[in-house]
Amino acid sequence: MLFREFVNRIDPSDRPLPQYLWAVGEFAAQIPVGETLGDRYEVIGPQLWCDRHPDRAPEFPEEITLTHLPYLRLVRQRLHVPQIYGIYRQSASDSQPDQEILLLDNAPISPDGQLYPSLRDAWSTAPAVRQIYWLWQSLQLWPILDEQGVAASLLNPENLRVQGWRLWLLQLHSGNTGHQLTDLGYHWANWISASSAIVAQPMTQLCQRMREGEPLTSIEASLNQLLLELAAERPLSIEISGASDPGPLRSHNEDACYPTPNDLNHGDRDIRDLAILCDGVGGHDGGEVASQTAVRTLTLQIRQLQTSIEQDRQLLSPKLVSEQLAAIVRVTNNTIAHQNDSQERQARQRMGTTLVLGWQLGQSLRNDAGVVRTNSHELYLINIGDSRAYWLTPHYCQQLSVDDDVAHREVEFGRSFYREAQHRLDAGALTQALGTRDSEFLQPSIQRFVIEEDGILLLCSDGLSDQDWVEKSWQQVAPAVLAGDCPLDDAVQAWIQLANEVNGHDNTSVVMMLCRVSPPPRKPLDSFNSESEAPEDPPDSEFSEASKALLYDQATDVAGAASRRRRRPNATLQNILGIVLTILLGLGVFWVAYQQMRPQDDTPDRFPDPPASDN
Repeated sequence: MLFREFVNRIDPSDRPLPQYLWAVGEFAAQIPVGETLGDRYEVIGPQLWCDRHPDRAPEFPEEITLTHLPYLRLVRQRLHVPQIYGIYRQSASDSQPDQEILLLDNAPISPDGQLYPSLRDAWSTAPAVRQIYWLWQSLQLWPILDEQGVAASLLNPENLRVQGWRLWLLQLHSGNTGHQLTDLGYHWANWISASSAIVAQPMTQLCQRMREGEPLTSIEASLNQLLLELAAERPLSIEISGASDPGPLRSHNEDACYPTPNDLNHGDRDIRDLAILCDGVGGHDGGEVASQTAVRTLTLQIRQLQTSIEQDRQLLSPKLVSEQLAAIVRVTNNTIAHQNDSQERQARQRMGTTLVLGWQLGQSLRNDAGVVRTNSHELYLINIGDSRAYWLTPHYCQQLSVDDDVAHREVEFGRSFYREAQHRLDAGALTQALGTRDSEFLQPSIQRFVIEEDGILLLCSDGLSDQDWVEKSWQQVAPAVLAGDCPLDDAVQAWIQLANEVNGHDNTSVVMMLCRVSPPPRKPLDSFNSESEAPEDPPDSEFSEASKALLYDQATDVAGAASRRRRRPNATLQNILGIVLTILLGLGVFWVAYQQMRPQDDTPDRFPDPPASDN
């Protein structure tokens, strides 16, 4: 299709998306389908409700109870766990008190209001790698849910729902007694008879080890090895494209991303597997400098880590890779913080940036038969702030990241329900950003995924994600790209153009990583309009004068420099070398940390995954 036709297919109206809910409890199950409750909730199925007025705040419980707390504290597990939407008070009878029905959103309900299939129903027809991936997610959730007293949620077959590769809980169950990992082993054993032949034997052995009380770390290592071996059997190809635009209302761009069209034109060898997006924090001087510095520093360090892993030829556990990525983030944070400190920037004068990063790590691994596979299909995701990551297929749009803002903080601390917290004046204020404080206060989210289907990793700044425009427009974008009807570059530009039209108050950056494990479709023969060509990125010298003062450590009055943007004095060689030396010093610190974390023998690393970050 032509680029203009592609853009015109996206509905620019600001209609709210349907809000489907899961109504918890036996009382809710008895309400007949077709009833409308409270002039807003339509019962469309057993315990399936649709809020016809999602623009109105729901009613909330008068106090937060032990039933509510696990949902709140698990808000960072939104990929797998539903959240509390509100309550509905239903009169039972004249002789009985009102019933309080708990309503859950972010539940495993399709866009047309149907429950996604249970894991038990989907199991027999799923490929082997997906079966093991579901079990892997269940194993990662076990200690997280157990800490909140809701591990029983993983032992109810009808409570486990699946959306493609994703394991998704219908609701949380507290259970009457404590549960052990042995219980999960017995639960898994029920599915082995319907498993693919290739996994039946190793899973039988694994379940037996779980029933015998082997520790979680040992079970994790074996399951991870099996998962990656199965994923690596299919070839993985990656295409990537990114661009950034200042928007119609901004004089300069505080966003930065990698790769840019300029990177693509220069043939950077690492473009195919690394995507970075940074959004300079609004209200902080030099946000554009912080975002550019972060992209450069991260790119250098990821390259170094990738080279080291390729040379070691050892299969590193998700835990160890996550620790190394956390060290890289700390070095990057301190590189920016050092510039703030050296220029005596305080409070809101300190520059900072959000971060969302996707890295496809292709580790080599050898199976028991001695066959070596060269790409483990792992995808690592880092996010700080409110720039987002999504996974898109022709059938669904999955938000992978959780915003670091005040609203989510209040929920995670058990102080508020999310819909309630959204009414705070500071609900969207960031609780952390890269470079504004020392790294000891930084808590990046680092997750590991496994690519076992065709899909698109979308990274975007809030210039696009505000007002749910990814959720409103993905169906016009992802299927066309995956079918080969639209080049990736044009899809990036289409989303930027949409953002400028509907969210034009901000800069917009988009990076798309197209991942295929099946043969690509035939390329389209249509020629695209020249307007779809990605504009070249402005050179570094296009920074504002205030930003140059930060980047090159010039003692320039910020307010005065901002009014003299057309005077673009060149930075001195001494100042440029100062920035380079700061980055190199950070790389040296990272290298020492990496050497200390490396396994000291030839045995593949078997550390467990960090339970709060892996999916």
